[in-house]
Amino acid sequence: MPKKKKSAKKKLVKRKVTIKRAAQKRPIKKKTPIKKKAPVKKPKENIVGIVTHYFSKVQAGVIKIKAPLAVGDMIKIKGHTTDFKQQVASMQIDRVPINQAKKGQEIGLLVDSRVRQHDVVYKEK
Repeated sequence: MPKKKKSAKKKLVKRKVTIKRAAQKRPIKKKTPIKKKAPVKKPKENIVGIVTHYFSKVQAGVIKIKAPLAVGDMIKIKGHTTDFKQQVASMQIDRVPINQAKKGQEIGLLVDSRVRQHDVVYKEK
């Protein structure tokens, strides 16, 4: 018997054909200068301290003092949602009443309204 020729199967190879597109010219947009807002300046000479904690049951705030404060002084407490004025009626350090607070102390202060962390305490003139 004669030998049969084996049929050779051709493997089809798919080639990736890249088509170069003509570079499209786009109009150049001019950049407009960005106007910077002036930073809000806080009067540093009146800052007495910053609220670090609030006790809602006794309505007292803990304040880190940055300038001297005494009983009878008028203060303003200003924050994101807080803005009121009051007279200092009572201050305490470790549950001991005091009349004056010095820089660097943390005091407990009776407040008329709710205060929040990072509210700033100003001294009114």
